[in-house]
Amino acid sequence: MRLLFCGFLILLLSGCNVFQSALYPLDNNEFLIAFGSCNKQDHENHLWDDVVANNPVVWIWGGDNIYSDTDSLRKMRKDYEEQRYQDGYKEVRKSMDVIGTWDDHDYGLNDGGREWAFKDQAQELFLNFLEVPKHDPRRDRKGVYDSKTYNTSQGSVKIIVLDTRYFRSQLTKNLGDDGKRFMPNPNGEGTILGEQQWAWLENELTTSTASFNIIVSSIQFLSNKHGFETWGNFPSEVEKMVNLVKSSNARRVIILSGDRHISEFSQINLSDLDYPLIDFTSSGLTHTYEAFSGEENPYRVGEVVTEKSFGLLRLNLKNNRATMQMIGDGNKVLNQLEQAY
Repeated sequence: MRLLFCGFLILLLSGCNVFQSALYPLDNNEFLIAFGSCNKQDHENHLWDDVVANNPVVWIWGGDNIYSDTDSLRKMRKDYEEQRYQDGYKEVRKSMDVIGTWDDHDYGLNDGGREWAFKDQAQELFLNFLEVPKHDPRRDRKGVYDSKTYNTSQGSVKIIVLDTRYFRSQLTKNLGDDGKRFMPNPNGEGTILGEQQWAWLENELTTSTASFNIIVSSIQFLSNKHGFETWGNFPSEVEKMVNLVKSSNARRVIILSGDRHISEFSQINLSDLDYPLIDFTSSGLTHTYEAFSGEENPYRVGEVVTEKSFGLLRLNLKNNRATMQMIGDGNKVLNQLEQAY
């Protein structure tokens, strides 16, 4: 983890509490975040050296961090250990902060939700993988949701990590012949986050003073026509999130997502919000949907990327501008979106 230590020296000289001035570094006024999803622990990940080369402050696991669809504690622990000790990932752990959430394949059940009997054991293993301290609130509560604020000399960035698994109610299976797996629940039925997490999220947004607020969701928020897992399967939850983003007055909210084995930008213009709400999907790290031939997404901006990649956010805290990049092997920029705020 990298910290800017000059603030510590100043405080030591003045006799103040040194821990109040831990500042994270900027690169030409930019705060750098790297994130990704869909990572098979038994596949070689060729992107770790590119992640490290960009020198981000934090790496965010976006879910499916391992593939371990099992109720065997021993097997899931073994799968996490295989990932933890890969050479490339060891460099990531040494070079930057590491946070994240899970999705279904590290939750233990494909498309799983609150019905999963193994979820408490899976949560413990997930927190162990992230090296979460024993006194952390996540050790004593249900779900892996969390937030962290990174202070810099020019403002702060708050990262809010959601849990879209532990509390999620039943999906509605699609009985049509269009090849789609799921369909939207009747409006008003079901939940993704659950009552406790919704209350927590409302507090996190309404009390935030950060320059940018990054919300991490393992599943896509905006794209809602593909028939797989998406917030769009719970229309009332989408409406609730939109209303919260608008009413909270949290500044410059950006959503990060994964899951789909493709990478794309989606955005929507909302009334009472003076910037477009962007959902940056980055997936996957070790495998992708190479046979992808297109699907409807009314919110898509630009082209879909099917190459293995990770996401990179360059948040300019001086000019309030975000540069969002999909980075492939060899540090190749595969797609990019810039947004002024």
